[in-house]
Amino acid sequence: MKYGHVAITVKDMEKSLDFYCRVLGCKKAFELANPENGKPWIVYLYLGNGLYIELFYDGEINNPWKPELRGFNHLCILVDDCVKKCEEIKEAGYPIDKEPKQAVDKNWQFWLTDPDGIRIEFMSYDPDCPQIKFVKELESGAHSG
Repeated sequence: MKYGHVAITVKDMEKSLDFYCRVLGCKKAFELANPENGKPWIVYLYLGNGLYIELFYDGEINNPWKPELRGFNHLCILVDDCVKKCEEIKEAGYPIDKEPKQAVDKNWQFWLTDPDGIRIEFMSYDPDCPQIKFVKELESGAHSG
């Protein structure tokens, strides 16, 4: 299995495209029209490595994040250098919610919120993080779970 995309319904497509493409650096890949009425329906944005973000038009009801709610919590985007990516986003004029810091798992992370309130974590793996250790163990056959 491999992650393919995350789908987000947005209120203002132009504002979201500006955020995801200009600020974050995604590439607009293609658009799909609704087969029932021909109206714009979905925009696919490419992150790289075969991964996409799928934006749906015409969201109307806000779904603000709260830590006690079940369900979707946040989107995490891996980058080579969190501090550099954070500076690029600030230079693009977009606010950061939490500045870069090293987390419990040794990885670097920072946080922001997209125009529709979706929480986004940017993460840079530390060579000694549990995520990398797990994959190495799995690939070597040392992990049986």
